[in-house]
Amino acid sequence: MWGSLMPREDKPVENFSFGRRGARATLHIGLVNNMPDMFLRTAELQFARLLKEAAGGFDVRLHLFATSEIRRSDEVRARMDGFYADAAAVPEMGMDALIFTGAEQHADRLSDEPYWRALTRLMDWAEAGTVTTLFSGQAAHAAVQHFDGIRRRALPKKLSGVFASLRAADDALLAGVPARATTPHSRRHGLLESDLTSHGYRVQARLMDGSVDLFVREGRSRLVFLQGHPEYGADTLGREYLSDMALFLDGEGERPSIPENYFDRVTENALQALAGRQAQVADYTEVVTGAVPLQSWHGTTLRLFANWIASIAAEKPRRRIARAAATHRSA
Repeated sequence: MWGSLMPREDKPVENFSFGRRGARATLHIGLVNNMPDMFLRTAELQFARLLKEAAGGFDVRLHLFATSEIRRSDEVRARMDGFYADAAAVPEMGMDALIFTGAEQHADRLSDEPYWRALTRLMDWAEAGTVTTLFSGQAAHAAVQHFDGIRRRALPKKLSGVFASLRAADDALLAGVPARATTPHSRRHGLLESDLTSHGYRVQARLMDGSVDLFVREGRSRLVFLQGHPEYGADTLGREYLSDMALFLDGEGERPSIPENYFDRVTENALQALAGRQAQVADYTEVVTGAVPLQSWHGTTLRLFANWIASIAAEKPRRRIARAAATHRSA
């Protein structure tokens, strides 16, 4: 337990409240934010803003949780104090749904990370204890490895950019989503569709190259997996590119590719020109921060999350009735 990060009375802080107060059902969604320090606040705000826009007429309360085994700087821990509760307490908090973000990988294998046991214990609870749980990015890879031993595979190079995604199934989750949409991806690994389908996962959307974008698994909780990052803001891929470039210029790793289908042609040309001379991080920063990428995926993401929230609102009362009936039968 984190101690100082657990709010008073062992109750999660109601960090964000969206939608219509007094609605018939109040929906409690927990964000298990495992992002590294540099992107922790960004992920927090991205999901908060997205849920706010997607809440509609539902009363949505977002609660923030963090896994204590993930390394944090003292400065970040101080900012989180009073806003984040220890993720170990989630089962006691009555969350209707959870969102897991990915964590920075330091060990050669995900299962060797110091946070692995705590994270997977919470995933086990979510599989049965929530109406639905959403796994974003690396969290999707960690979840399928834990649940079914499905190993992700390294890509030839990092996949970074905004890519067309084709709907592969008819599902309420994708109601109103165009058959062809766009979504940002930023990852160095991927999952094979054959590995997923052989374990009962259903693919909902694929990228143009046939690789998996969005998939689900049915059970006591509906598990939704996103290999991409539809929650990203307009500038997120640019910020990640600058972070990767800074590492490269410091002698770590290979030169990052310019995110595909993201910058305008003028910006791409300017970045390519910098590669031909002894440019510094400041030179790249000047070009990237001066660009205005089009967030073409926002409307699709909003519809996806509105559908996800609606599914929680529809299922929650049914579960309450079922529990009451079971209690009555056992009395």
